[in-house]
Amino acid sequence: QVQLVESGGGLVQAGGSLRLSCAASGLTFSTYAMGWFRQAPGKEREFVATITWNGGTTYYTDSVKGRFTISRDNAKNTVYLQMNSLKPEDTAVYYCAAARSRNYHIVSRKYDYWGQGTQVTVSS
Repeated sequence: QVQLVESGGGLVQAGGSLRLSCAASGLTFSTYAMGWFRQAPGKEREFVATITWNGGTTYYTDSVKGRFTISRDNAKNTVYLQMNSLKPEDTAVYYCAAARSRNYHIVSRKYDYWGQGTQVTVSS
């Protein structure tokens, strides 16, 4: 049974930082591309960042470039999202996802497994 468990969300002031983690089990983690998505209240789920199976390539949505960093540790079956210079518009539930692919993906339908999400709230 595949499980993706996010952690690290919380309440932070604008300009602050958070580090999200997503621990994977039940899959061969090193063969999966990983991604982070987010969904704000009343909005559709949107792509945030993705990373290839070996961490060699990453890709970000424009609104987080230069502020967020995705990384992974295949020995720990974990993917991370370091979020700096947070803004109120970053407030959302953040989800990690796994795609049975070595290449990265920015569309949600390419992902096979999803976590339950972790809330990030940025106050102004």
